[in-house]
Amino acid sequence: MSPRKITVSTLKQMKAEGERFAVLTAYDASFAYQLEQNGVEVILVGDTLGMVIQGLDTTLPVSIDDVIYHTRAVRRGATSVLIMADMPFMSDATPELAVRNAGRLMKEGGAHIVKLEGGANQEEVVRRLSELGIPVCSHLGLQPQSVHKLGGYKVQGREASMAEQILSDAGRLVEAGADMLLLECVPRELAAQVTNSVSVPVIGIGAGPDTDAQVLVLYDMLGITPGHRPKFSHDFLAGSESIADAIQAYVESVKQGSFPDAEHSFK
Repeated sequence: MSPRKITVSTLKQMKAEGERFAVLTAYDASFAYQLEQNGVEVILVGDTLGMVIQGLDTTLPVSIDDVIYHTRAVRRGATSVLIMADMPFMSDATPELAVRNAGRLMKEGGAHIVKLEGGANQEEVVRRLSELGIPVCSHLGLQPQSVHKLGGYKVQGREASMAEQILSDAGRLVEAGADMLLLECVPRELAAQVTNSVSVPVIGIGAGPDTDAQVLVLYDMLGITPGHRPKFSHDFLAGSESIADAIQAYVESVKQGSFPDAEHSFK
C-alpha cells in the first residue's frame, strides 16, 4: 500500500485531532524513499546539508541553488510526504528576494512548503509569501543562521522577556499567514505554551514532548554525525536491526509521546 498523501491541510487536521506527526531531514532520493516508506510525514531539506553533507562548520555558506538541488533529489525519492525546504541565509532578506527564492524552491525543487528563520521581523515576508499562495513554516527559538548574533548554540526563551517575545512572535507570524511553526532549543514549558496558543501545527527540536511534531537531523538520529551530537538528539539505530527499523522506532516514539523525554529536553 502506498503511503497516504500528506498536505498542509492533513497536518492541520492531525493537530486538531491530537495526532502527532514525525519529521526528519533528508537530502537525497534514497533516504527520502526510506523515510516515506517507514512512516515519516514530513521531510525537511534543511540547510543543515552544509554541515552533514558538505562538511562545513555552519549552515551560512549554503546557497539557494544547493537547497534546490537537494530538494529536487528528495522529491524524486518521495512522492507522498510533505517536502519542506529551508530558505538559506540571506535568501529571504527582503520580501522581494524571499518571493523569488521561495518560488524557485517550489518550481525548480518541488518543495511543498518553505521554512524561514526569524520572528516578528519576518512578518512582512511571511504575509507576502502567504498572499501569493506559498506555504510557510516560521522557525523560532534558536536560529542557526543567526548563531554569530546569538553568541553560539544556546537555549532560547529561559528569560521571561525572551519567552514573552517568542510567544508574541508566534502569534504574529500565524496571523500573518504562517502555516506551521518550528521551535528549536526552547524550554519545554514555553514550547507547550506556544503549541496551545496557535491553531497551526508546531514542530519541536529540543523543545520537549508537548509540540505537535518532532524533527531531527537524519544523521543525528542514525548516530552517524561526526563529532558532538546535540543533547536533544537520540541514536535510534543503536539496538535496531536496520535503518528502516530505526526510522520506524523514531516515528513510533514521536507518535506515542515517549520521545523526547526529560533527557532530551530543556527546562
